Amino acid sequence: MRSIWKGSIAFGLVNVPIKVYAATETHDVSLHQVHDEDKGRIRYKRVCEFGHEVEYADIQRAYDDGEKTVVLTADDFGQLPEEQSHEIEVLEFVPVDQVDPMMFEKSYYLEPDSRSPKAYVLLRETLAKTDRLAIVQFTLRQKTRLGVLRVNDDVILLQGLLWGDEVRAADFSSLDKSVKVSANELKMSSSLVESMSADFDPDRYTDSYQEELQQLIDAKLEAGDDVDTAETFGERSEDEDADEGGDVIDLMAALRASVDKKRSGSSGSSRSSSRSGGSGSRSSSGSRSSSGSAGADDDGDATTETKQAPARKTAATKTPAKKSPAKKTPAKKPAAEGAPAKKAPAKKRAS
Repeated sequence: MRSIWKGSIAFGLVNVPIKVYAATETHDVSLHQVHDEDKGRIRYKRVCEFGHEVEYADIQRAYDDGEKTVVLTADDFGQLPEEQSHEIEVLEFVPVDQVDPMMFEKSYYLEPDSRSPKAYVLLRETLAKTDRLAIVQFTLRQKTRLGVLRVNDDVILLQGLLWGDEVRAADFSSLDKSVKVSANELKMSSSLVESMSADFDPDRYTDSYQEELQQLIDAKLEAGDDVDTAETFGERSEDEDADEGGDVIDLMAALRASVDKKRSGSSGSSRSSSRSGGSGSRSSSGSRSSSGSAGADDDGDATTETKQAPARKTAATKTPAKKSPAKKTPAKKPAAEGAPAKKAPAKKRAS
């Protein structure tokens, strides 16, 4: 896997250097558009309203309020304090069942980026033992984001969260109608659920549409129904940056100082100074890593949902196997249905 970002977790006064990796990927067959007459590849050009073709390097972003437009340059964004931050700041620890899965966004694996991963292991074991999620705030791709840290096997997983005001309320008048469900209907429905009950295993389910699409493509290739095309995409180079963090200085001292600071009620000023970029007050389990490719590939923000579980329970991750053409049509599987999770009240973001 290729690291998309480097930074550190601010855990009290303990600094945990980490590398960030996208934890999910799509298995969809990649398609592009062609002209039906001559099979030429459809390309898109960036053209401004005045008819000029524009290079990507000459494009800026702008805000339009309906009457006036404000242009924001890369220098403007660079002046924002959060834009320069490579720190995942732990805000608080909450019980696992208090975070509604509806709020989950994309998932990321966190790898220790230090010659001594003791602080990483300590945080991982603490999350597992206390059965809590760490609520964190971080900046990625010029956006301040909310997230949680949880344990998946032996890896700390960073899972993005929607902000409280991004979750819409389900306001449906049809749900206000009084509907009576008889005891027999409920009993029969419960019996059906019982007959279909099983332990969840993601490997039992396959994307039959993508499999059949690949079979169709392979059949057309075998029949010679294809055109000659040159390669259009080059592989991206691997991240060569192999800098390592430093050794643990004094983990117990940093932990003790963190607890004392919290008890004395002065953690607010510590959080403020860390967000402004200062690292002098925080003992480090490794040198803070300020380098990283915050603009590297990630998601196209395809937000693949990951099953939420208590810290020690893990969801199996499926790596789609490459399927060879098969004549057999995949058997259709019943779709698993689950009751929607009860939505916990979402917190409003502080302005």
